[in-house]
Amino acid sequence: MTNKNNNVHQGFTFSKHVPEEISNFDRVFDVFRDLLIHTSGDLEEAFEWLDMLDREYNIFDDEYTREDFEEDLKKRGYIKAEDPEDGNSGTGAGKNVLTAKLEAALREYALDQIFGKLQKSGVGNHRTRKTGIGDERDGEHRNFQYGDDLSAVNMTESLKNAQINNGISDLRMTEDDLIVEETKHKAQMSTVLMIDISHSMILYGEDRITPAKKVAMALVELIKRKYPKDSIDIIVFGNEAWPIKIKDLPYLQVGPYHTNTVAGLELAMDILRRKRNTNKQIFMITDGKPSCLKLPNGEYYMNSVGLDERIVSECLHKAAQARKLKIPITTFMIAQDPYLRKFVEIFTAQNKGKAFLTGLSGLGQMIFEDYEKNRIKRI
Repeated sequence: MTNKNNNVHQGFTFSKHVPEEISNFDRVFDVFRDLLIHTSGDLEEAFEWLDMLDREYNIFDDEYTREDFEEDLKKRGYIKAEDPEDGNSGTGAGKNVLTAKLEAALREYALDQIFGKLQKSGVGNHRTRKTGIGDERDGEHRNFQYGDDLSAVNMTESLKNAQINNGISDLRMTEDDLIVEETKHKAQMSTVLMIDISHSMILYGEDRITPAKKVAMALVELIKRKYPKDSIDIIVFGNEAWPIKIKDLPYLQVGPYHTNTVAGLELAMDILRRKRNTNKQIFMITDGKPSCLKLPNGEYYMNSVGLDERIVSECLHKAAQARKLKIPITTFMIAQDPYLRKFVEIFTAQNKGKAFLTGLSGLGQMIFEDYEKNRIKRI
């Protein structure tokens, strides 16, 4: 029931619901994008899953076959023949790989799933409460004051003032006629998103890396659309930490790693030190305790049993160091163990940041809401 005519004299008129038409390609593509995220961009495995779903739910028929769908992917520029010089880390059936267009489509799909449909709004639309010589006009006017920048003078309003004050026959403009248009400074945010890719992210019968990866892609897409002047860097951490490019997100996988939280924090702070923005923050998605350190001699110190005092001490030191740099850390801990909760509480207190002890279902909403709140205030 979609069409309704509401008239106080005629009552209600209802019409038959007509389902929105969706093409065969779009119908299958929605499922296929989810499979690609789950399989870390492996086309061959995604097609295998699609074939399995087809046997169960009859996704394809004589009118639209799996071969038709694959051909449509090529025609629309979503997959292409593999080029060894591209350095693409994806694999694929028939030596096909994902294109940049499909990588962008996956980010858009993740955003729509987590945050709903968003309209692109050009420049970042958040403003601080500080007024003055900013970079966006506010629409408010006031009288000129000594020290105001002449470029802020609204000549149209000033001429109107001069006509009112002096008349057309004796038109002249004085300082008292000048009107200044207020501007506001737009707050810009530099964010580093840390993603735990230790082996525990797929242990215990729960896939934790796929939701984390989906959130990362959605957050990148949100910032590109809504806050294009903000910056976001993605780093992953296992035994060590390293940055990854946005285009590599669909292919992200866990490895046989321990959790070197210290290395991740060091790299995140190093990236943010080079940013000129006032507002800086670290988001950290992890499911487990820190269990690894890299020693000065290059060797690894590892301990997966309980909370190692040496490793914890280094984590707390990095948290305090980030606080001195005015970089708050928001931790999204996907774990419920009481001793890990205690560690997160101590870590958060040391940084004066925030922590969310969450499951996977609400992870995206929490991160998006926290990002929006942090932009409102100058951190």
